[in-house]
Amino acid sequence: MKVVAGADGKTRIIRVTDDPPENSCRPSADYLFRSIAHHYVGRATGVIMTGMGADGTEGLKVMKKNGATVIAQNESTCVVYGMPKEAVDANVVDVIAPLDKIAQEIASTVR
Repeated sequence: MKVVAGADGKTRIIRVTDDPPENSCRPSADYLFRSIAHHYVGRATGVIMTGMGADGTEGLKVMKKNGATVIAQNESTCVVYGMPKEAVDANVVDVIAPLDKIAQEIASTVR
């Protein structure tokens, strides 16, 4: 799954692809996040939540480089802290929040 330009070149759509898995995942968070970083430079928010492994961290690095705000779910509200932990350890996270506060944190990034 990725974000692509629409036929008019201005709108963006989500496209489900048959591209190969990344990080043994399909859909892959890294794949999605990189596409968001490309199409929404300086105006995106990345959120990484409970999950196993490191999928998402590399894509969040690209998003962060392109001006995104990154939010991670905190350890105590995760079922599996793997994915958020990898992003936190990579120093790409701006906000660490419990599950019940993530929507509020997302809303605070909207200008």
